Amino acid sequence: MNVEKHRPFLKWAGGKYRLIPEITKHLPKGKCLVEPFVGAGSVFLNTDYERYLLADVNPDLINLFNTVKNDVDRYVAEVAVIFSDKFANSDTFYYQRRQEFNLCEDPFRRSVLFLYLNRFGFNGLCRYNKKHQYNVPFGDYKRPYFPEKELYFFSKKAQKAQFICADFEQTFAYLEKHPDDYVVYCDPPYAPLIQSTNFTSYSSGGFSMGQQQQLAEYAKQLASKNTPVMISNHDTVFTREIYQESKIVSFPVQRFIGQTTESRVKVNELFALFTATGL
Repeated sequence: MNVEKHRPFLKWAGGKYRLIPEITKHLPKGKCLVEPFVGAGSVFLNTDYERYLLADVNPDLINLFNTVKNDVDRYVAEVAVIFSDKFANSDTFYYQRRQEFNLCEDPFRRSVLFLYLNRFGFNGLCRYNKKHQYNVPFGDYKRPYFPEKELYFFSKKAQKAQFICADFEQTFAYLEKHPDDYVVYCDPPYAPLIQSTNFTSYSSGGFSMGQQQQLAEYAKQLASKNTPVMISNHDTVFTREIYQESKIVSFPVQRFIGQTTESRVKVNELFALFTATGL
């Protein structure tokens, strides 16, 4: 039986849409799914828990999700205006909207511009400079997609969700203080395939190797209190070491790292499942 998969309305580098069948196969049962790194929300959209607690450190992302949850009709109407502008798919228009976004303080308008920049910008990236200005370049796509259907599905599903702007430490601290029938799924920025021994070095997204280890410790601690935690990452010597007290499932994933066929390579990823019973 084929189950319909639901795409997120955002393009998102590192999104988990393609891995949904694998993820849902291994996620434990529970009443509330918690995602400390929600990203575009592919796992949220394609699971069926009673409740969701969805966190991310990006305030623009959480603002967008709460706007779509609470006022989807107005939101879709406003986004349709900007997407349908005859100059919308031009670099001049894009960079004007990007500048507007960086100066904008109105949460609703900012959420509208965020989706436009996401769909018309380069490669699903979400990137800011040191002044916290959005700096993703124009994508130059032939036919950017207006995700109206996806927005309405997200809004409907979001009625079961709470979106919070928090890092993984704050999220785990909340779970410790408010025990419930949680299942936690973590999709942190992946550890590099080639490891450094320097634990202050950073992987993608400014996530240090020390933070990778800290996340594994939090997962182990929470699992010991009967809250299962599953983490996605690259399958490397380093990740296997920090996840050694979990059940590990490894699998190959096709990666597109360039424009040529030769650059399409398979790398091994893993799920590490921490439970009260350990291995």
